[in-house]
Amino acid sequence: MLTDIIIVLSIMILGIGIGLLIGNRPKIIKITGVLTSFSIFLLLFLLGIGVGTNKQILNNLDSIGIQALVLTIGAVLGSLLCAYFTYILFFKKK
Repeated sequence: MLTDIIIVLSIMILGIGIGLLIGNRPKIIKITGVLTSFSIFLLLFLLGIGVGTNKQILNNLDSIGIQALVLTIGAVLGSLLCAYFTYILFFKKK
């Protein structure tokens, strides 16, 4: 568990370092955006495969479904509120 956290943080710090070295180059930023989107889609696809092959999740989908729906709606609403207040505090021109 702790080693996983260290690995994730190390990869993130390495990425930040490489980003600082590369600088603000529009072509690289565009490629990075495309790669990020592709990676997210790939992770969601693999997550779907993991859920679809897990018999325990599929057998309990009726009870898990309501909880998952409530958690999803709460997470989305919380993210939207945080994004809105961040925009208001830091990016909206006065």
